[in-house]
Amino acid sequence: MFDNLSSRLVDAIRNVSGKGRLTEDNIKDTLRQVRLALLEADVALAVVKGFIDRIRDRAVGAEVGKSLTPGQALIKIIHSELVSLLGEQHLPFDFKAQPPVVILLAGLQGSGKTTTAAKLAKRLIDKDKKRVMLVSVDVYRPAAILQLQVLATEVGALHCQSSIDDQPVAIIDRALDEARRSHADVLIIDTAGRLHVDDDMMRELAAVHARADPHETLFVVDSMAGQDAVNAATVFDNTLSLTGVVLTKADGDARGGVALSVREVTGKPIRFLGVGEKLDALEAFHPDRMASRILGMGDVLTLVEEIEDKVSRDKAEKLARKIRKGRGFDMSDLKDQFEQMMNMGGLGAMLEKLPMAGNINPAALKDSAHEHQLKRQVAIINSMTPGERRFPKTINGSRRKRIATGSGLQVQDVNRLLKQFMQMEKMMKKMSRGGVKKMLRGMAGGGMPPGLH
Repeated sequence: MFDNLSSRLVDAIRNVSGKGRLTEDNIKDTLRQVRLALLEADVALAVVKGFIDRIRDRAVGAEVGKSLTPGQALIKIIHSELVSLLGEQHLPFDFKAQPPVVILLAGLQGSGKTTTAAKLAKRLIDKDKKRVMLVSVDVYRPAAILQLQVLATEVGALHCQSSIDDQPVAIIDRALDEARRSHADVLIIDTAGRLHVDDDMMRELAAVHARADPHETLFVVDSMAGQDAVNAATVFDNTLSLTGVVLTKADGDARGGVALSVREVTGKPIRFLGVGEKLDALEAFHPDRMASRILGMGDVLTLVEEIEDKVSRDKAEKLARKIRKGRGFDMSDLKDQFEQMMNMGGLGAMLEKLPMAGNINPAALKDSAHEHQLKRQVAIINSMTPGERRFPKTINGSRRKRIATGSGLQVQDVNRLLKQFMQMEKMMKKMSRGGVKKMLRGMAGGGMPPGLH
């Protein structure tokens, strides 16, 4: 998300480097490029105009301090305005109310409400240790009711039964009663969507909302839907009094215009981002972190949180002990590393949260580290015998052919993986001999660890 916008903004800001003072003349072209970048990202015209005007007002005449370059001074101003545009700060849920805390999800059909309900339930169960119940009032799509039931089982949530023969308001009454009797902390309601906003839909939603009296009413929107989604959010807000927005499919949108428009147009904060198909691919939305990511500064805090949540501490400590004792890094260890990267959305998802040095092309790194590629490499390792994984140097020509056939890939793919393994093995040996500082100095100079070129 924001890939195109990020690269355009960074290029535009370079234009003011070398200036001793920010003036209307020397930032004119930069602001024009920023404006074009925002419009290309499908940000609403009124939002772009207000954003550019605020930057101009703050930048013109601003003295550039001795510790900052003009480009850095402008980045600081743009970062501040992006944070303001995106909502200032993350708003967590308030669980102090009498349980069950009711969360109602609304939105157009196809926006991802049902999957988001399950993702949200998993997040609340895993992170907040809450007992969660799911219920669907989408009586128009039996598949949606069945899908939510299956997902509830998968994430470990309770599920209240409903059917197409029920009235939505009656389902709400039953769900509230079951949630109380089951001692659920949270009740998540998945409502029906339509292909477009219509009067019948809004009347039914208003009745469901009134009966449920939710603590949180979240509008679920496909981030690739463009400005139509922002307009729909305004209509829903007028009917339901939204408390926030969830942007889905953010990993598939390189523009990010909806994220930059919806907060400004509706006044409602973005609460979560759906960043993948997996049920743990739901990120809390932090405006300051996202602003940093847009400007190429990375988002290390979110990356650290993901590592703590998704990386096996036991496996990491086991590998560290193994390396310290000089017992060698083998293919089984490499497979563990690949699988943990996949749990975090692939190396590409990690790289976009890291500040990139000027001579590193993050787009190229993301392409080479795509999750699909990791799956192919795991398949190759799975086709090896235990002995071959422990001693990869024994893999000769005939074994490489067998492994390639077993994984459904080419011998060249096996050769490429073995070469990558040898590079990583060298790096691990350096680490076991105390060469970490030297390796980090090399990375600080713009290099990357072996195996990631």
